[in-house]
Amino acid sequence: MSETAAIRVLVVDDSVVVRRLVTDALRADPQIDVVGAAQNGRVALTKVAELSPDLVIMDVEMPVMDGIEAVRELRRTRPRLPIVMFSTLTERGASATLDALGAGASDYVTKPANVGSVTEGLRCISDQLIPRIKALCATRRLVGTLEAARPPRPPTPRGRAPSRAPVGVLAVGSSTGGPDALATVLAALPANLSVPVVVVQHMPPVFTRLLAERLDAGCPLTVREAEAGDVLVPGQVLLARGGAHLELSRKGAGVTARLSDAPPVNFCRPSVDVLFRSVAEVYGGAALGLVLTGMGRDGEQGAGAIRRAGGEIVVQDEATSVVWGMPGAVASAGQADRVLPLQRIGPELLTLVGRRVAAAGVT
Repeated sequence: MSETAAIRVLVVDDSVVVRRLVTDALRADPQIDVVGAAQNGRVALTKVAELSPDLVIMDVEMPVMDGIEAVRELRRTRPRLPIVMFSTLTERGASATLDALGAGASDYVTKPANVGSVTEGLRCISDQLIPRIKALCATRRLVGTLEAARPPRPPTPRGRAPSRAPVGVLAVGSSTGGPDALATVLAALPANLSVPVVVVQHMPPVFTRLLAERLDAGCPLTVREAEAGDVLVPGQVLLARGGAHLELSRKGAGVTARLSDAPPVNFCRPSVDVLFRSVAEVYGGAALGLVLTGMGRDGEQGAGAIRRAGGEIVVQDEATSVVWGMPGAVASAGQADRVLPLQRIGPELLTLVGRRVAAAGVT
């Protein structure tokens, strides 16, 4: 796959109408070439072998072989092929989509609902799919180039006086590829973690509640979707609700969660920037921020706010990110104190929490 070649896409959906809508929406972009279509997962496996697409758009629920099983089969032979799930914005669709992400899908978009016309449906599909296709395929090209080269040195962090205050909170932002990355990081943290954790994962309503339930079942910490007025507690993870910003406020000796329906920031609600700025205001130099894999630049400005307050920022490295958009933006701006592969992040967070406690003389 060359730098200038059109991105070859295979569309998989059991609905003829949906296949036509997606194909028409994508063919409007000269950088994308829809090379084939399939009506179920079994046919998709054959088409992938025949056409060698750069990316697959996969429906979740299909006859013969559904999208989840197709993802599992594809991952056995094509572990790096980007796969974007096309799901419904329902509880059943959200649950199936999370299953697909757990099976190895790269990302997902939701099918347009209650749109007034075909034109509006095409626009919704284009707005969601095209940026993801380009970001995922750009990452794949870059990883292929880096495999034969020595990894570049991360940008040098901007100088500032680090705080010696013990860590008071861990704030996390993630997007594309985030559910799996969050599961990996949280699984490495103990149930008796001495600080609370707050997380923004870019997801719509319903999806975030189900994600919180899955993360809670898969890690030692207690994980749940944030509600207004929740008090932050060590060893507990509050996940921002889809469609609402998560902010923090100090109330007496404690810190509570606040939900807001203010306009999206960086086209996102919840937004990592909104959470990180709030964390910087409430915790100052006691804040520890983490930016995981994700598309876009959400978190860059908020990371800067945390570092200006004396806190520290860790970001996921390029090689282990599904898309190095958000962590790359933070690193490129010189706002990352550490750039680490995913498997090293959890242990490093524990080291930082312990080191800052020791440095402050807290026992």
